[in-house]
Amino acid sequence: MEKMRLRKLKETGIMKMGDYLDSLGGDKPPAFPLEILTDSSFSDFVSDVEVEPRKFRNKYELASYLHGLFSEASPADVVADTGLWCWLSLYFFEQLCPRERGGRFKPGARARWIPEVDNFQRYYRHLLAGPYRVFFFHRDRPERAMALLCGEICKQGDLIEQLASRQELITNKHLIEAVTSLYFDRESDRNKRGAGGKGAGSPRRLAEVIDQFNLTWDLYSLTANEFLGLLPAEFDRFKNN
Repeated sequence: MEKMRLRKLKETGIMKMGDYLDSLGGDKPPAFPLEILTDSSFSDFVSDVEVEPRKFRNKYELASYLHGLFSEASPADVVADTGLWCWLSLYFFEQLCPRERGGRFKPGARARWIPEVDNFQRYYRHLLAGPYRVFFFHRDRPERAMALLCGEICKQGDLIEQLASRQELITNKHLIEAVTSLYFDRESDRNKRGAGGKGAGSPRRLAEVIDQFNLTWDLYSLTANEFLGLLPAEFDRFKNN
């Protein structure tokens, strides 16, 4: 892929993109439809901002790059622009959908590629828009959200699944700081072993505990340390690791 000026898909482009995704289940996937990205029949010019074929180590690098890309744009317009996110998803397709063993692609659910901009509970599933929105909410100090942004860009991750779908949680700076303190290992630059599991102290249990705390505590009033201090003993293995 070469550098391109930023564009967004029209309805015709989104439909053609959907057809392409639907065609990827076989042993011999069709050629990448480059024309969707460049042809005015399928996409419109947005700005002279150039998008480059960069490799991203994790969601944090990706979201930081996108944040810089949109620095002159209205955040509300960016978040709600389905065609823009679809165009970017196709542009970075090779990273977002690496080939499986045997050469097959597994693009997964459509929400990973075409964002549901009117549904916050599903918007986070988009592989680009989801991390960008987390980064934007914490743009004053985005490293506080590293537990949510340290993973590969082609994978969702259990923390994202459990927390990012709920705006009252993902926008709570102290809570997200506590989550990163709990699960993120700064030495390895990845989440701690067990941070994606289902048992005691896992993100799924954390989501349940947060729901219980919401009945008693104003979570926005708690500091990160105060929140961590309230957690039951099953989370100690992550605090001490």
